[in-house]
Amino acid sequence: MKPTEEDNKIINNRRDFIKTTAIAAAAFMIVPRHVLGRGFVAPSDRLSIAGIGVGGKGKSDIAMFAKSGRADISFLCDVDTRRAAESVKAFPKAKYYKDWREMLDKEHKNFDAVSVSTPDHNHAVQCLGAMQLGKHVFVQKPMAHDIYEARIMTQAAEKYKVVTQMGNQGASNDGTRILKEWYEAGLIGDVHTVHAWTDRPVWPQGISWSINKANVPNELDWDLWLGTAPYKEYVNKLVPFNWRGWWDYGTGALGDMGCHLLEAPFSVLNLKYAKDVQCSVGSVYVDEFQRGYFPESCPPSSHVTLTFPKTEKTNGDIAVHWMDGGIQPVRPAELGDKEIFGDGGSGTLFTGTKGKMMCDTYGLNPRLIPLSKNENLNVTQKYKRVIDGADGHYKQWVDACIAGYGKQELSSPFEIAGPLTEALLIANLAIRGYDLKIDELGEDVYPGRSAKLLWDNDSMRITNFDEVNQFVKREYREGWKSITL
Repeated sequence: MKPTEEDNKIINNRRDFIKTTAIAAAAFMIVPRHVLGRGFVAPSDRLSIAGIGVGGKGKSDIAMFAKSGRADISFLCDVDTRRAAESVKAFPKAKYYKDWREMLDKEHKNFDAVSVSTPDHNHAVQCLGAMQLGKHVFVQKPMAHDIYEARIMTQAAEKYKVVTQMGNQGASNDGTRILKEWYEAGLIGDVHTVHAWTDRPVWPQGISWSINKANVPNELDWDLWLGTAPYKEYVNKLVPFNWRGWWDYGTGALGDMGCHLLEAPFSVLNLKYAKDVQCSVGSVYVDEFQRGYFPESCPPSSHVTLTFPKTEKTNGDIAVHWMDGGIQPVRPAELGDKEIFGDGGSGTLFTGTKGKMMCDTYGLNPRLIPLSKNENLNVTQKYKRVIDGADGHYKQWVDACIAGYGKQELSSPFEIAGPLTEALLIANLAIRGYDLKIDELGEDVYPGRSAKLLWDNDSMRITNFDEVNQFVKREYREGWKSITL
């Protein structure tokens, strides 16, 4: 039956009502922020984060993301309920998981980004699992346990177009930017040598695994904690901190502090990949006569020298010396007797053809040597500062994630953090090679000691000591697949 004039009037009125209501609803959704009040952040301007490893450093990481005012901590994952307890209390609305694989599988549609703060040996599988789902990633330093992992992660960030940041928060401090400005102003000439040193380790190293066997804490899922690493029985106090001293899980003092102390030289000199490395390491006495070497554990101290090829910021190769376990470089003659070298226990020293400059850990307290050169110093600022420095490192990533891939500058995205991490792991190749024993005719031979190892960056291998290449890409435990793009 054909509609009457009255019917058409009712239909048109209904259409107008629906149209008007839809416009009003849309207007409500995109109401200007100033109408909603100062400090309000629209739902579309918030980042939903899942934390993997939320005790210790992971706890402070997610707290800093929440402090940014633009992030929600939506999911928590940790294999240790005891360590996770404070984060669970701080974020009661966040759903909790023990297995990160289950969380990614079930919840990936419900969050935007992942923060990884677990032991080094699981960083790569967790980060890549998130990136392959299109999730932005923040990972604690070092970003990977193996060179191969670091290379794959760097490539994955670009392939999957996700926003990444490594947790070497000193990269966002003013210090590195000031050092760059001084160097580019020619204040110390051409840098040819860098020294970086730390008083760490502050955990056991140079010991045998067989000591201190213990029961697994009730709150800890030991199999999940091991993840990609070979199965071994638990030892006392391995968790939450002492794992750093064991090669199966950690990367020693280099992995712990290298990203903080060598970030400045990488940034100032635009270093990328080393071309050779050599080292010497300290040892421990197991009895009155014999020195003990324990290949499962990092040494108590080391001195590693990396050579980097000439960059557009230098006139030639650069020698970078790394020292840990309390070893320090020769004190600069230009430094007064009562003036502190670095920050006392750690620091970074640049030596150029016209002078020297140094800084503390995290790039803090940059200064020229002698210190009198810092008086009335006036160098034009060239590089934009990160608001709140190291604390702002977290908000910088949150803001970049919300803006989208490639939209905002970051202090330590994987394209920068990857080569830095690889350099530290190449240094560890030399350290591990130092204790590789080869039995020739019943005699113990250590061919890696006092050798200069030559690195082929394209093939990711040492060309003159093949035995050490087993550490470039380790074999994962049965049940864990090696990462690949």
